[in-house]
Amino acid sequence: MNSEAGRRHVNDPAVIRRLLKTPARWAVVGLTNNPRRVAPEVSRFLQDQLGMEIIPVSLSGEDVTGNVGYKRLSEVPGHINVVDCFVNSQKVGHIVDQAIAIGADAVWLQLGVVDEAAVQRARAAGMDVVMDTCPMIEVRNL
Repeated sequence: MNSEAGRRHVNDPAVIRRLLKTPARWAVVGLTNNPRRVAPEVSRFLQDQLGMEIIPVSLSGEDVTGNVGYKRLSEVPGHINVVDCFVNSQKVGHIVDQAIAIGADAVWLQLGVVDEAAVQRARAAGMDVVMDTCPMIEVRNL
């Protein structure tokens, strides 16, 4: 058994700090205009308070927060720095695999989204990973 197998991911505060303090392009998977969801609020925070460029990605491909939406990560032009995942834990592995395939720099699995196997694949691909927390929570710790 190698040293990575069976080990739970622990978020690195230095990675969180760097991701939240460095202006970047964030593809927010699961972002829609549904006001009952938290993704629009978090995306506005990332954009308005932290200066991130937001790229909505959802099954509908709808535009959100004044930004052009896409149906798949592979449709987004240009480089994506962070793939922020607002999907349930059972679906996030597929999104992480897409993030790896497009060469994103990092994946951020939102509060309640946990997939240890997907995190290990992302780390093996050289990506930064944050799991089971929200940027709005973490920014208070900076």
